[in-house]
Amino acid sequence: MRPRDRIWAAAFVALWSSGFIGAELATRYAPALTVLNWRFLLLAGPALAWLATRRRRWSARDVGVHVVVGLLGQAGYLYGVVAASGLGVDPGTSALIAALQPVVTAAAAFAVLGEPVRAGQLGGMAVGFAGVALVVSADFSGGGAPLWAYALPLGAMLSLVAATVFERRGGRTSLGPVDALAVQFLTTAVVFAGVSAPLGAFAPPASAGFWGAVAGVTVLAGIGGYGAYWTVVRRSGPTTAATLLYLTPGTTMLWAWAMFGTAPTLLTWVGLAVTLAGVVLSIRARPRREAEVPEPAPVR
Repeated sequence: MRPRDRIWAAAFVALWSSGFIGAELATRYAPALTVLNWRFLLLAGPALAWLATRRRRWSARDVGVHVVVGLLGQAGYLYGVVAASGLGVDPGTSALIAALQPVVTAAAAFAVLGEPVRAGQLGGMAVGFAGVALVVSADFSGGGAPLWAYALPLGAMLSLVAATVFERRGGRTSLGPVDALAVQFLTTAVVFAGVSAPLGAFAPPASAGFWGAVAGVTVLAGIGGYGAYWTVVRRSGPTTAATLLYLTPGTTMLWAWAMFGTAPTLLTWVGLAVTLAGVVLSIRARPRREAEVPEPAPVR
């Protein structure tokens, strides 16, 4: 990876992982749907203001691409993960299901986009998945969720895979990265407001802790995490972006250690090392076509 791509990759892993900590803090004050609703309502105002100041005329097709990406990659993914947690699915189990994404993304990119996948790349993914399994097993506590609830994190993972491949297949649009995120944020805000209002989950609690947690997860994960994710997809390809997700369960545990004093076990550290080795092997084995994604042109 190019030096700047490494910086984006590291930023993506750290920021994406922070979302799980922010969700944990925020859901101490309100239901998950209320948290998601206000997370995106906070983003809707700045997003609308940004698009208004741009005064650009985009084609319906270009805007439509990012409406779909927002529905799949933000509304679909986040609701699946958070709803599963609310039904009692263990976070470790959700993380393990989400860790299937690199393999599914690679298969989808090969089938839909024609992007080649090398044996070394699949081997790296297998090593990475083994590392994730070690990390999760060190923190697994079981769960009392109904059987059907486990379909939610699976659906969330497939939703993000679909968004990643769809965005890639749509090609370059006339929207810059910030423009695209603004459209996605507005789309997701409409979805969660429309769902939470009739279910009585729209009104926020009068708690400074709630607003602090929601503001934190909105800036770090909402803007930073998703912005970095799509930047990595554009610069290094969808398979690389998905492979980096292997690092998020372990990184989340490091966040929890810093925030809540929950020290990782020896098995967790071993799993982190194995996961990192798998990610490095997979990225180094990338086919030339994906490894040499052109440097994106600056947005004007």
